[in-house]
Amino acid sequence: MKRFLIVTVILIGSMLSTATGPKPIQSGGVKTVVIDAGHGGKDPGNLGTGRYKTKEKDIALKVSLLVGRYISENLKDVKVIFTRTEDVKIPLEERAAIANRAKADLFISIHADSFEKSSVHGCQSIVLGRNHDDDNLRVAMKENAVIFLEEDYEEKYDGFDPKDPTSYISFSLYQSTHMDQSVSFAAKVQDQFRDRVGRKDRGVKQQPLMVTKMATMPSALIELGFLTNPAEEDFLNSEKGQSYMASAIYRAFKEYKIEVENFTPGTIPVNDTPPVKTPNIASPAKLIAKPEVFFTVQIATSTKNKELVPQNFKGAEGISMYEDKGVYKYTYGHTQDLEQAKALQAHAKELGFKDAFVIGMASGKRVTLREASDLLQ
Repeated sequence: MKRFLIVTVILIGSMLSTATGPKPIQSGGVKTVVIDAGHGGKDPGNLGTGRYKTKEKDIALKVSLLVGRYISENLKDVKVIFTRTEDVKIPLEERAAIANRAKADLFISIHADSFEKSSVHGCQSIVLGRNHDDDNLRVAMKENAVIFLEEDYEEKYDGFDPKDPTSYISFSLYQSTHMDQSVSFAAKVQDQFRDRVGRKDRGVKQQPLMVTKMATMPSALIELGFLTNPAEEDFLNSEKGQSYMASAIYRAFKEYKIEVENFTPGTIPVNDTPPVKTPNIASPAKLIAKPEVFFTVQIATSTKNKELVPQNFKGAEGISMYEDKGVYKYTYGHTQDLEQAKALQAHAKELGFKDAFVIGMASGKRVTLREASDLLQ
């Protein structure tokens, strides 16, 4: 199997109006998304309770096609690519290769879960990694086991054995790549499932998944629910359920796209004043005593609570953390001047935080840049 050296730089900037109205700072943004309907063909995925003719592969395909349709209809600047649009088997390596060839900005793999107990229910989103607080490799082993259906799988996947826990050791080398963006998108999906569709939120988990390991962009595998739970199986087999779940994923994608591009139309105030000279930011922690409302630079996201010491953040000082629905988000410095915050962002990127972006904070909670500016005024 090919080894990839993965380097990603997403230019995420704040808005600065230079004339009569707000204009976004141009960046690559989120322009191409690959939607992967799990399983297919001779690989049915899980069979559910057996009360329906449909299987996991059918539910995944129907929801995937709906997600793609909603994105195409509402976000005209986004190119949608499907790994499959019919009931065919696509090898795991080819699913990721489709996204890699397209230079996609996000890879979404859609599945449905199963369990021995029919009472187990809820939705979860999974990003690449190994959560050492949860050594249960159930999902990873289930999803990775599809390689057994492929010819020459030992050669194609470099001797990887989905049933052997020792095969997963190498995944720790990959888990930090695109972690921040992947967790951010996955958390938004879970928010939508819980708040807008009323599903049980099982959270964002880390699992060593082969399909996301091979994708060279932010990725998440979404489990829509348990087909072994009769109520969830009924919901996911209904047009209403499929539409609601697809709409939730679409809304999460839209929010993620806005966050990455750091541009919400009509929310950034006009600034007709000349640019402020870049300040000396050698010691961001000493800029000012932390006020109630300020700008800061988000540099990392994790499902684990890290100690706020320089050695955990590439030597950077002035690190803070805020928690958002069980996800820990780390910020660098603080200032009440937006231009100074942009300078902090540039400094954070020089330190190696290539995905750093400016956010607003008020009373310990994240707010839009417009809201922070209004409160400061």
